[in-house]
Amino acid sequence: MNSSTAQYSNIQHCVSNNNRSSCGDDDCCGKKRRYVRKDGSCNMIFRHVPGEWHLYVTDIFTTLVEIRWRVMFATFALSYILSWLFFGILFWIIALAHGDVKDVTNEPCVYEVRSFTAAFLFSLETQTTIGYGSRGMSENCMLAIIIVTVQDVISVFIDTFIIGIVIAKMASARKRAQTVGFSNTAVINQRNGHRCLSWRVGDFRRNHMVEGTAHAQLVRQTAHMTGKMDISYHDLEIQNNHVILATPATIVHKIDSTSPLYKTRLQDLRRDSFELVVSFTYTDDCTGILHQTRTSYTPSEILWGQQFQEMLRVTRKYYRVDYALFHQTFKVPLPETSAEEPGLQTDLKQVDPLKQEPLNASSSALCERL
Repeated sequence: MNSSTAQYSNIQHCVSNNNRSSCGDDDCCGKKRRYVRKDGSCNMIFRHVPGEWHLYVTDIFTTLVEIRWRVMFATFALSYILSWLFFGILFWIIALAHGDVKDVTNEPCVYEVRSFTAAFLFSLETQTTIGYGSRGMSENCMLAIIIVTVQDVISVFIDTFIIGIVIAKMASARKRAQTVGFSNTAVINQRNGHRCLSWRVGDFRRNHMVEGTAHAQLVRQTAHMTGKMDISYHDLEIQNNHVILATPATIVHKIDSTSPLYKTRLQDLRRDSFELVVSFTYTDDCTGILHQTRTSYTPSEILWGQQFQEMLRVTRKYYRVDYALFHQTFKVPLPETSAEEPGLQTDLKQVDPLKQEPLNASSSALCERL
């Protein structure tokens, strides 16, 4: 088991206003905030990052991929409009300098461009390759020809950049990760004579991944009176960490002497404040893109003496998977003692899943019914 500890200082847990504490979601009024939310996003806000704006501008491609769609569309629309406006102003200045605006009989640099509106329309038509036929270049002004050439090159770069951003956002790993999910709760039960912690992971799409790797960490937070917070990470050893996720799989961690849960009893689990962060990293067989799906379980979401309902049925032609049972569990006998205490290896009565009443594992009230 690998473990590491990170220290954080100047962490403020409550905001006091007029000697009254105000609390947010999962805050200091008795509940701790999640380290990783159920949807897999990290519950963190960064402040005072050195050179923050410089970092965003330097990696502008990633910045645009990460922003919301409406912000991206507004940014791209503004880039087109500003480029049309900029080159329209240049063509209008050329028309003024060449005398095309005042003298209608003069041989113009750009035909039918004798006002700012006409110059803006010519810029738009040039960059979008519309070409209505009334406005066009002449051979009288080399400067205007050079500006048209520069505008065409810039328009190609803008179009390429926008197409790349849109494709990258549509093929984002986050979208594929939403189709691979974890069970709402984890369970602790007896498997093959050993106490185990397990959770489910399943792929909700028909096209499956090449291979996946499961990983789990136990995250503990220790707050000190000085305001410093220690966050420790303990890697959990997983029995079947390499999974081909054709059907939903149950990921198992055996609670042995190397496990941080080895001395944990039922009462200890209910009082504990750790967070189990689990992830599944895989490669999609259609796109070849590497994805990762994450979630976390608090002690109230780890059910003692529960087992997942069987989802797989074998028919003549298919292996049938019933995802209505993905989150459902049933109760099995399990002592309230820890795995370290003697007498645990005694054979427990096997329970037939088909004879048990399914329980909805998504409810945290299950812990109170054990």
